[in-house]
Amino acid sequence: MGETVGYGAAWRAERESRVAIIAGGYGDGLLRSLPNGAPVVIGGRRAPLAGRVSMDMIAVDVTDLPPVHPGEHAELWGASLPVEEVAATAGTLPYELVCGVSQRVPVELV
Repeated sequence: MGETVGYGAAWRAERESRVAIIAGGYGDGLLRSLPNGAPVVIGGRRAPLAGRVSMDMIAVDVTDLPPVHPGEHAELWGASLPVEEVAATAGTLPYELVCGVSQRVPVELV
């Protein structure tokens, strides 16, 4: 409790918390404007972004999820999380998110 995450300590744990680190950030095209609490899906369940988007990673508060394990699937938008919802959270259009995805991101087409 009281520990911080992200550039400028943008998120502070208000309770005993578990935080997962996801390998993806603004270097991959994820917008830096995504705020604390923006939704992320891990293992089919929603969890809030914790702190600011970093170049190569994001932190997600998984305290309320069952145990999360290394290598577990994370979805930033897609079948379980509409890109329109994520874009609205970031204050932008879905096209900005989709067009910003860099070539280093593996894309899963459904």
